[in-house]
Amino acid sequence: MQHNVQLNGMNSNRHVARPLVILVEWLTKNYYLGRTVVPALSGVNLEVRQGEFVALMGPSGSGKSTFMNLLGCLDRPTSGSYLLDGMPVSKMNANQLADIRNQKIGFVFQSFNLLSWMTALDNVELPLVYSGVSRSERLWRAQQALSIVGLKSRAHHRPVELSGGQQQRVAIARALVTSPSLFLADEPTGNLDSQTSVQIMSILQELNARGLTVVLVTHEADIARYAHRQVKFRDGRIVDDTGVQNWASTPPAKSSRVIAGEVAERRSPVSTDEKQVSL
Repeated sequence: MQHNVQLNGMNSNRHVARPLVILVEWLTKNYYLGRTVVPALSGVNLEVRQGEFVALMGPSGSGKSTFMNLLGCLDRPTSGSYLLDGMPVSKMNANQLADIRNQKIGFVFQSFNLLSWMTALDNVELPLVYSGVSRSERLWRAQQALSIVGLKSRAHHRPVELSGGQQQRVAIARALVTSPSLFLADEPTGNLDSQTSVQIMSILQELNARGLTVVLVTHEADIARYAHRQVKFRDGRIVDDTGVQNWASTPPAKSSRVIAGEVAERRSPVSTDEKQVSL
Protein backbone atom coordinates (compact mmCIF):
# COMPACT_ATOMS: atom_id res chain seq x y z
CA MET A 1 0.00 0.00 0.00
CA GLN A 2 1.26 3.47 -0.84
CA HIS A 3 0.99 6.01 1.96
CA ASN A 4 0.83 9.73 1.22
CA VAL A 5 -0.01 12.97 2.89
CA GLN A 6 -2.13 14.44 0.12
CA LEU A 7 -3.04 18.08 -0.30
CA ASN A 8 -6.39 18.40 -1.98
CA GLY A 9 -5.33 20.52 -4.92
CA MET A 10 -6.36 21.73 -8.30
CA ASN A 11 -6.73 20.49 -11.85
CA SER A 12 -3.68 21.24 -13.97
CA ASN A 13 -5.84 22.60 -16.81
CA ARG A 14 -6.08 26.35 -16.23
CA HIS A 15 -9.20 26.58 -18.40
CA VAL A 16 -11.21 24.32 -16.09
CA ALA A 17 -13.03 26.25 -13.36
CA ARG A 18 -11.68 25.48 -9.92
CA PRO A 19 -14.35 23.80 -7.79
CA LEU A 20 -15.89 25.60 -4.85
CA VAL A 21 -14.66 24.56 -1.43
CA ILE A 22 -16.79 27.12 0.42
CA LEU A 23 -20.18 28.41 -0.66
CA VAL A 24 -21.89 30.61 1.93
CA GLU A 25 -25.23 32.26 1.20
CA TRP A 26 -27.06 34.73 3.47
CA LEU A 27 -25.43 33.36 6.60
CA THR A 28 -26.54 34.88 9.89
CA LYS A 29 -25.57 34.21 13.48
CA ASN A 30 -27.40 35.63 16.49
CA TYR A 31 -26.58 35.32 20.16
CA TYR A 32 -29.19 35.74 22.86
CA LEU A 33 -28.81 37.53 26.20
CA GLY A 34 -32.13 36.95 27.87
CA ARG A 35 -34.63 38.56 25.51
CA THR A 36 -31.96 40.61 23.77
CA VAL A 37 -30.85 39.46 20.32
CA VAL A 38 -27.19 40.23 19.52
CA PRO A 39 -26.47 39.82 15.80
CA ALA A 40 -22.90 38.67 15.13
CA LEU A 41 -23.31 38.02 11.39
CA SER A 42 -25.92 39.52 9.09
CA GLY A 43 -26.48 38.05 5.64
CA VAL A 44 -22.92 37.04 4.70
CA ASN A 45 -22.26 35.67 1.21
CA LEU A 46 -18.88 34.23 0.19
CA GLU A 47 -17.35 31.83 -2.31
CA VAL A 48 -13.87 30.33 -1.91
CA ARG A 49 -12.49 28.13 -4.66
CA GLN A 50 -9.99 25.32 -4.39
CA GLY A 51 -6.45 26.59 -4.01
CA GLU A 52 -7.29 30.09 -2.81
CA PHE A 53 -5.48 31.81 0.06
CA VAL A 54 -7.98 34.13 1.77
CA ALA A 55 -7.39 36.46 4.71
CA LEU A 56 -10.40 37.43 6.85
CA MET A 57 -9.83 40.84 8.42
CA GLY A 58 -11.67 43.30 10.61
CA PRO A 59 -11.59 44.96 14.03
CA SER A 60 -12.61 43.21 17.23
CA GLY A 61 -16.33 42.50 17.16
CA SER A 62 -16.57 42.69 13.37
CA GLY A 63 -17.73 39.07 13.04
CA LYS A 64 -14.63 37.53 11.46
CA SER A 65 -13.98 35.08 14.30
CA THR A 66 -17.65 34.07 14.45
CA PHE A 67 -17.50 33.45 10.71
CA MET A 68 -14.34 31.36 11.11
CA ASN A 69 -16.10 29.23 13.75
CA LEU A 70 -18.96 28.60 11.33
CA LEU A 71 -16.56 27.73 8.50
CA GLY A 72 -14.81 25.30 10.83
CA CYS A 73 -18.10 23.65 11.84
CA LEU A 74 -17.43 24.60 15.45
CA ASP A 75 -20.80 26.33 15.59
CA ARG A 76 -24.03 26.37 13.59
CA PRO A 77 -25.58 29.41 11.89
CA THR A 78 -28.90 30.89 12.92
CA SER A 79 -29.97 30.94 9.28
CA GLY A 80 -28.54 30.75 5.79
CA SER A 81 -26.66 28.07 3.87
CA TYR A 82 -23.08 26.76 4.06
CA LEU A 83 -21.76 24.14 1.64
CA LEU A 84 -18.31 22.69 2.28
CA ASP A 85 -17.06 20.67 -0.68
CA GLY A 86 -20.67 20.57 -1.83
CA MET A 87 -21.88 19.12 1.50
CA PRO A 88 -24.68 21.03 3.32
CA VAL A 89 -22.90 21.30 6.67
CA SER A 90 -25.26 24.01 7.95
CA LYS A 91 -27.96 21.32 8.09
CA MET A 92 -25.88 18.70 9.94
CA ASN A 93 -26.17 17.57 13.54
CA ALA A 94 -23.37 17.64 16.10
CA ASN A 95 -22.06 14.13 15.35
CA GLN A 96 -22.01 14.78 11.62
CA LEU A 97 -20.18 18.06 12.14
CA ALA A 98 -17.56 16.28 14.26
CA ASP A 99 -16.90 13.88 11.38
CA ILE A 100 -16.59 16.79 8.94
CA ARG A 101 -14.08 18.54 11.22
CA ASN A 102 -11.97 15.40 11.41
CA GLN A 103 -12.11 14.53 7.71
CA LYS A 104 -12.38 17.82 5.85
CA ILE A 105 -10.84 20.60 7.94
CA GLY A 106 -7.39 21.30 9.35
CA PHE A 107 -7.18 23.80 12.21
CA VAL A 108 -4.35 25.98 13.49
CA PHE A 109 -4.96 28.43 16.33
CA GLN A 110 -3.07 31.23 18.06
CA SER A 111 -2.43 28.93 21.01
CA PHE A 112 -0.80 25.78 19.71
CA ASN A 113 -3.10 23.34 21.56
CA LEU A 114 -0.52 20.56 21.73
CA LEU A 115 -0.80 17.86 24.39
CA SER A 116 2.16 18.43 26.70
CA TRP A 117 2.74 14.77 27.60
CA MET A 118 2.90 13.65 23.95
CA THR A 119 5.80 13.92 21.53
CA ALA A 120 5.50 15.99 18.37
CA LEU A 121 4.95 12.78 16.39
CA ASP A 122 2.19 11.60 18.74
CA ASN A 123 0.46 15.00 18.56
CA VAL A 124 0.48 14.91 14.76
CA GLU A 125 -0.84 11.33 14.71
CA LEU A 126 -3.78 12.11 17.01
CA PRO A 127 -6.40 13.09 14.36
CA LEU A 128 -5.69 9.81 12.56
CA VAL A 129 -6.32 7.84 15.76
CA TYR A 130 -9.82 9.31 15.88
CA SER A 131 -10.27 8.36 12.21
CA GLY A 132 -9.40 4.72 12.87
CA VAL A 133 -6.29 4.73 10.65
CA SER A 134 -3.89 1.83 11.23
CA ARG A 135 -0.79 2.38 13.36
CA SER A 136 1.65 1.89 10.47
CA GLU A 137 -0.16 4.38 8.23
CA ARG A 138 -0.50 6.89 11.08
CA LEU A 139 3.23 6.76 11.68
CA TRP A 140 4.08 7.18 8.00
CA ARG A 141 1.71 10.07 7.43
CA ALA A 142 2.72 11.87 10.62
CA GLN A 143 6.40 11.62 9.66
CA GLN A 144 5.62 13.05 6.24
CA ALA A 145 3.65 15.92 7.75
CA LEU A 146 6.52 16.78 10.11
CA SER A 147 8.90 16.67 7.15
CA ILE A 148 6.74 19.16 5.27
CA VAL A 149 7.21 21.72 8.06
CA GLY A 150 10.89 20.86 8.55
CA LEU A 151 10.58 19.15 11.93
CA LYS A 152 11.22 15.48 11.23
CA SER A 153 14.32 15.52 13.46
CA ARG A 154 12.19 16.91 16.34
CA ALA A 155 9.60 14.12 16.08
CA HIS A 156 10.34 12.69 19.53
CA HIS A 157 10.54 16.02 21.38
CA ARG A 158 7.73 17.11 23.66
CA PRO A 159 6.25 20.63 23.39
CA VAL A 160 8.23 21.92 26.37
CA GLU A 161 11.40 21.06 24.43
CA LEU A 162 10.31 23.11 21.41
CA SER A 163 10.26 26.85 20.78
CA GLY A 164 6.99 28.65 20.10
CA GLY A 165 7.54 28.63 16.36
CA GLN A 166 8.39 24.94 16.36
CA GLN A 167 5.23 24.19 18.34
CA GLN A 168 3.18 26.09 15.76
CA ARG A 169 4.85 24.07 12.99
CA VAL A 170 3.85 20.87 14.80
CA ALA A 171 0.29 22.24 14.93
CA ILE A 172 0.44 22.88 11.17
CA ALA A 173 1.65 19.32 10.58
CA ARG A 174 -1.22 18.00 12.71
CA ALA A 175 -3.67 20.02 10.61
CA LEU A 176 -2.22 18.59 7.39
CA VAL A 177 -2.07 14.93 8.33
CA THR A 178 -5.69 14.18 7.40
CA SER A 179 -5.27 15.74 3.92
CA PRO A 180 -7.98 18.33 4.55
CA SER A 181 -10.01 20.13 1.91
CA LEU A 182 -9.81 23.34 3.94
CA PHE A 183 -7.04 24.70 6.16
CA LEU A 184 -8.22 27.25 8.75
CA ALA A 185 -5.71 29.39 10.62
CA ASP A 186 -7.00 31.67 13.40
CA GLU A 187 -4.34 34.30 14.24
CA PRO A 188 -1.56 31.70 13.75
CA THR A 189 1.21 34.25 14.38
CA GLY A 190 -0.42 35.99 17.35
CA ASN A 191 1.98 34.47 19.91
CA LEU A 192 5.11 34.71 17.76
CA ASP A 193 7.78 37.35 17.15
CA SER A 194 8.01 39.06 13.77
CA GLN A 195 10.82 36.92 12.35
CA THR A 196 9.12 33.67 13.33
CA SER A 197 5.82 34.98 11.98
CA VAL A 198 7.42 35.46 8.57
CA GLN A 199 8.68 31.88 8.62
CA ILE A 200 5.25 30.48 9.59
CA MET A 201 3.55 32.49 6.86
CA SER A 202 6.12 31.28 4.35
CA ILE A 203 5.14 27.71 5.20
CA LEU A 204 1.47 28.54 4.63
CA GLN A 205 2.32 30.19 1.31
CA GLU A 206 4.23 27.13 0.18
CA LEU A 207 1.41 24.80 1.20
CA ASN A 208 -1.02 26.98 -0.72
CA ALA A 209 1.27 26.91 -3.75
CA ARG A 210 1.08 23.10 -3.59
CA GLY A 211 -2.72 23.29 -3.83
CA LEU A 212 -4.03 23.68 -0.27
CA THR A 213 -7.04 25.98 0.26
CA VAL A 214 -6.17 28.32 3.14
CA VAL A 215 -8.44 30.71 5.08
CA LEU A 216 -6.66 32.90 7.61
CA VAL A 217 -8.05 35.20 10.31
CA THR A 218 -5.82 38.12 11.21
CA HIS A 219 -6.04 41.74 12.32
CA GLU A 220 -2.52 42.48 11.03
CA ALA A 221 -2.28 43.98 7.55
CA ASP A 222 1.27 42.74 6.99
CA ILE A 223 0.17 39.15 7.69
CA ALA A 224 -2.91 39.51 5.46
CA ARG A 225 -0.66 40.50 2.55
CA TYR A 226 0.63 36.93 2.38
CA ALA A 227 -2.82 35.95 1.10
CA HIS A 228 -3.84 36.77 -2.45
CA ARG A 229 -7.35 37.77 -1.34
CA GLN A 230 -8.46 39.90 1.60
CA VAL A 231 -12.06 39.85 2.88
CA LYS A 232 -12.87 42.61 5.36
CA PHE A 233 -15.65 42.42 7.96
CA ARG A 234 -17.38 45.21 9.81
CA ASP A 235 -20.51 45.02 11.96
CA GLY A 236 -21.19 41.42 10.96
CA ARG A 237 -21.03 42.05 7.22
CA ILE A 238 -18.44 41.80 4.45
CA VAL A 239 -17.57 45.34 3.40
CA ASP A 240 -14.64 44.66 1.05
CA ASP A 241 -13.32 41.70 -0.95
CA THR A 242 -10.09 42.36 -2.85
CA GLY A 243 -7.69 40.27 -4.90
CA VAL A 244 -10.22 37.91 -6.52
CA GLN A 245 -9.48 38.97 -10.10
CA ASN A 246 -5.71 38.82 -9.63
CA TRP A 247 -5.92 35.32 -8.17
CA ALA A 248 -8.26 34.08 -10.91
CA SER A 249 -5.67 34.93 -13.56
CA THR A 250 -2.96 32.76 -12.03
CA PRO A 251 -2.44 29.17 -13.19
CA PRO A 252 -3.32 26.38 -10.75
CA ALA A 253 -0.72 24.28 -8.96
CA LYS A 254 0.86 21.52 -11.01
CA SER A 255 0.30 18.81 -8.46
CA SER A 256 -1.81 18.22 -5.39
CA ARG A 257 0.41 15.52 -3.89
CA VAL A 258 3.19 16.00 -1.40
CA ILE A 259 5.30 12.87 -0.98
CA ALA A 260 8.41 12.17 1.03
CA GLY A 261 10.73 12.61 -1.95
CA GLU A 262 9.41 16.10 -2.64
CA VAL A 263 9.68 17.08 1.00
CA ALA A 264 13.33 16.08 1.10
CA GLU A 265 14.09 18.56 -1.69
CA ARG A 266 12.75 21.60 0.17
CA ARG A 267 15.33 24.33 0.63
CA SER A 268 14.21 27.11 2.98
CA PRO A 269 15.21 28.47 6.41
CA VAL A 270 12.29 26.68 8.06
CA SER A 271 13.04 23.27 6.56
CA THR A 272 16.42 22.75 8.18
CA ASP A 273 16.14 21.92 11.86
CA GLU A 274 19.88 21.73 12.34
CA LYS A 275 20.20 25.50 11.75
CA GLN A 276 18.46 26.07 15.11
CA VAL A 277 16.41 28.96 13.75
CA SER A 278 14.28 30.73 16.33
CA LEU A 279 11.10 28.81 15.61
